[in-house]
Amino acid sequence: MIDKIINKSSKKNCILLVPLDWGLGHATRCIPLIREFEANGCEVIIAAENPVKSLLQHEFQHLTFIPLKGYGIRYSVKSHWLPLKILSQLPRILHRIYKEHKWLKKVVKKYSVTAIISDNRFGLYHSHIPSVYITHQLLIKTGGTFSEKIARQIHGWFINKYTFCWIPDFEGMINIGGELSHPSIYPSNTKFIGCLSRFEKKAGFEKNNDLLIIISGPEPQRTIFEELLLPQLRQYKGKTLVIRGLPGIEENDKNALGINTANSHLVIKNHLSARELNDEIEQSALIISRSGYTTIMDLIKLKQKAVLVPTPGQTEQEYLAGHLMKQHFFFTTRQAGFILTDVLKQAAEFPFAVPFFDMDQYKKVVYQFVQTL
Repeated sequence: MIDKIINKSSKKNCILLVPLDWGLGHATRCIPLIREFEANGCEVIIAAENPVKSLLQHEFQHLTFIPLKGYGIRYSVKSHWLPLKILSQLPRILHRIYKEHKWLKKVVKKYSVTAIISDNRFGLYHSHIPSVYITHQLLIKTGGTFSEKIARQIHGWFINKYTFCWIPDFEGMINIGGELSHPSIYPSNTKFIGCLSRFEKKAGFEKNNDLLIIISGPEPQRTIFEELLLPQLRQYKGKTLVIRGLPGIEENDKNALGINTANSHLVIKNHLSARELNDEIEQSALIISRSGYTTIMDLIKLKQKAVLVPTPGQTEQEYLAGHLMKQHFFFTTRQAGFILTDVLKQAAEFPFAVPFFDMDQYKKVVYQFVQTL
């Protein structure tokens, strides 16, 4: 009996972590959480399929990965059709939520899971073990007052199924998410955990790149943005690195992308590891990227000047870009009519001012959570 008690107490806590498959941002912001759970002596199991699996496997080759189908949310080419496009997929998404909830019960038993971390996946709550839902968007921007009210009620219903709701933002007036993460009414189980960034601010870097362009997000808008930028880069003479946001895809020759190999000032990569991207951001004078929440957190942690280009039709990204420009965190511009030379001139005159935040707040939250298991 004593041996059994000792074995049970010395057994590692098993954390099941599942990020949403809507772009790569949900996966990348889970990287610091995975590291912190491991630092606190936990075993981490990740449920994902490509490309999320490829990205996380690149960072954590030693971890166990198990398959779980994503929601497979599809975008429209025309941004004004996006709300209708997502609405049409709602029955399939609800079916996936039902299926993942059934799947969870089997996985918890098979792997002796002691806690669940779900980044914006609705069906991963459990009646017998602690479950955490991560979201920065308590207020879901839909473009309409009535639809926002309905979305908030549905989202709140799912949030309340979880033990805790972790918000990757700061509680005060100076924050990242604005009214998205600071609505007038909060679910009772919410807790602000601060910024989640996989990056570390380092000293001694020179600005070797004039421009770093990070292309990311779901298709087809990722490709549309890329095809808008690449032709303009043929004329730009500054030293430029383009990251295409395609993990697990073999590198292309520049000629295949319509870029003359004589353009030695331009380097194109499909994907970089977190460490490589960390260094490249710090070595770049200016960043051009989407205004995805995870990208924003990374830029804030590294205190980098950036131009944010919201994904067309994503009301959340459009709101965030505008909110942060008003606070002078970043400059923003629309994808429609994007002219690189004009944008660079405007960014050069913008008064960038990213404030100081406690970037280790989430570590305390993880430690306290693990102590309760």
